[in-house]
Amino acid sequence: MRDKGTPRSTTPSSGGVDPFKSAVQTSPSPHQLIEIYLGLDSSDPETLGINKVRFLPKEKESYGVYLSYYLSHSLYPSSSPIDYAIVGGLNFSIAMLIAPIVTIIARVYGPHIPMLMGVVFQAGGFICASFAYRIWHVYLCQGALVGLGVGFTYIPSTAILSQWFTAKRSLANGISTAGSGIGGLIFSFATGAMIRNLGVSWSLRITGVISGVINLIATLMIRHRNEAVRPPQRGLDLHLLRQPDVLLLLCWAFVSTLGYMTLLFSLPDFARSVGLSMERAAATQAFVNLGTAVGRPLTGVLSDRFGRVEVAGVLTLGCGVSVFAVWMPAREYGVTVLFAILSGGIMGVFYVTVGPLAAEIRGLAELPSLLSLAWLSVAVPAVCEYCQEEAGFGGDA
Repeated sequence: MRDKGTPRSTTPSSGGVDPFKSAVQTSPSPHQLIEIYLGLDSSDPETLGINKVRFLPKEKESYGVYLSYYLSHSLYPSSSPIDYAIVGGLNFSIAMLIAPIVTIIARVYGPHIPMLMGVVFQAGGFICASFAYRIWHVYLCQGALVGLGVGFTYIPSTAILSQWFTAKRSLANGISTAGSGIGGLIFSFATGAMIRNLGVSWSLRITGVISGVINLIATLMIRHRNEAVRPPQRGLDLHLLRQPDVLLLLCWAFVSTLGYMTLLFSLPDFARSVGLSMERAAATQAFVNLGTAVGRPLTGVLSDRFGRVEVAGVLTLGCGVSVFAVWMPAREYGVTVLFAILSGGIMGVFYVTVGPLAAEIRGLAELPSLLSLAWLSVAVPAVCEYCQEEAGFGGDA
């Protein structure tokens, strides 16, 4: 694969479309997520010291910035919208489907080895994608390789945060997942600016370097309590499926993810369908990130105060009611923004509560094994919904 550098303006020949013609990105879809994990540097599980700060791009969402550019420019010969949807689907599907393998590697070598592998995969995927000039190059690099990086980095670290907390476990997870909203606000506009001023190739390289450096630092700083907890960390623990509470948790994860992905990727398209400008449609996604930053810590506080199962159920119901009460009647920008902030705060309740809920129903020792099953359960609905929405097969709302 060859380096195309900054996009240049050329006139396509009759033999094909120049894969890197220059253009201005007028309305990038905001999405580069950074997830900040706050842990402890103390043996006291009730104190909130900083043990690790990990920046993790969540590729199921961050790909939206590049997707917007790819769909509005003829970068690769013979590519179609479904090709780019598959690339985004590969990010999420591979990251979730490799959960059993990553869990086993973490059991044998500890969490640092798979996370370091993930750092290399993810940074290498972005950088290699910057040299792509065929769509199958993008499949392998920005799709499969980045997906491997996300899975190897994210999965081993998910269970660690809950090891350091008891009563404040949900709050800790709420603070950590709120970083996705803060990072979304920052990186959504930064990525669009990089594409406009430096070109998509250099934007991919800078993204790869930033994610690689920050994830490397965070991986080296991370601390776990596996020696004390002694989790079995089974990649595919089928005996857990015999427990009714586990089956209920997995069913809730499956259904919640269907709704989550629909809201996450349909809102900008809905805004355009009711006559809002491209700029306002893109801004609705930024307001979702704002709602995430505010709502997820609040969800953690409520969960610790009133019960994790109860709050997860009430917020899931509330999100469904808000779709009918606020989203469907929305025709004005203000109402759409209201729904974006509201849904941003509550629609990702699964990611805030899945760790504490899994620890509560099966204990810390079984937490990594149960989370491995949870990631598998959300892979299929998330990927199917992602491909449907981004390929344009879903409805406007």
